[in-house]
Amino acid sequence: MPLYFADSAESIVPDALAGFASAHADLVSHHPDHGYLRARGGSAQRRVGLVSGGGSGHEPLHAGFVGAGMLDAACPGRIFASPHNRQIFEASRAVAGPEGVLHIVKNYTGDRINFGIAAERLAHEGIPCARVLVDDDLATDSDEIAVGRRGTGATLIVEKILGAAADEGRGLEDLAALGAEVTRRSRSLAVASAAHTAPGSGTPAFELPDGVWEYGVGIHGERADSTTPAVPLTQLVRTMTDRLLAALPDGPRPRVLALVNGLGATTSLELYGILHALTKALDDNGVALDRSLTGTLISALDMRGFSLSLLAADDELLRLWDAPARTPAWPL
Repeated sequence: MPLYFADSAESIVPDALAGFASAHADLVSHHPDHGYLRARGGSAQRRVGLVSGGGSGHEPLHAGFVGAGMLDAACPGRIFASPHNRQIFEASRAVAGPEGVLHIVKNYTGDRINFGIAAERLAHEGIPCARVLVDDDLATDSDEIAVGRRGTGATLIVEKILGAAADEGRGLEDLAALGAEVTRRSRSLAVASAAHTAPGSGTPAFELPDGVWEYGVGIHGERADSTTPAVPLTQLVRTMTDRLLAALPDGPRPRVLALVNGLGATTSLELYGILHALTKALDDNGVALDRSLTGTLISALDMRGFSLSLLAADDELLRLWDAPARTPAWPL
């Protein structure tokens, strides 16, 4: 299998960040010495800076959502690896508002540790800091998993809604509570028919036999508990939808916001077909699809697969979702 188009596995991330910043110089600035991207401009109403980050290889998350109406800064780590706490600290210090900074963190051990160290360093400098921990992955919803559910597709939902709320001038505690509520109302599930290609070796991260899918795969290529035989798309999406709806809190929900997310090598043609199947599955459950977003939003390099994310919506959350934003990847 061919290698990635890059000088080396080590250069792919810094070269990509430099190119990204050049392509979107009107929206973001690149700070290579400290390893973060920062929004140019934004709402004068903001009292709290929003910072997120995580491993590279999930593009357009997070850098693609830096800009007006969303993130103030993003800290990209190496491929599938947490950013260093120094990156997070420097980015947070740079964009902190009068009421401090809010970290939006996916629930992975490395991210939790490094964002936690950065928060301690910020406190030492007298900068208030709070955290929203996104843990929406239904496939890892088990008492046997010590770290709890992984953070996946709902991260983007949290970033968009909190960006709009921050633009209204809400304070740190308010934003942290809102982020926790959006996370509580969100669940995601992913399926893959082929693994991503490891940049260093050019080989698949894992092998799947023909006619078998990885049901509950992670965005770093984490294997699911089991595989499932390939079935027609309508049947697969219906099974996923039923599981997601059953997992949403507070009982049945008559309306949802949905993300149909490609994991890297899934075509737009397929993704819109998946959205069509999702709409029918929700209809059959008596659930209204109030908003949807379809595209490659949180990839896993070139994995052939997709994820579905559902948010139990209400008028206020939809109002914030609809608020204007201007970033390199929003709207797609």
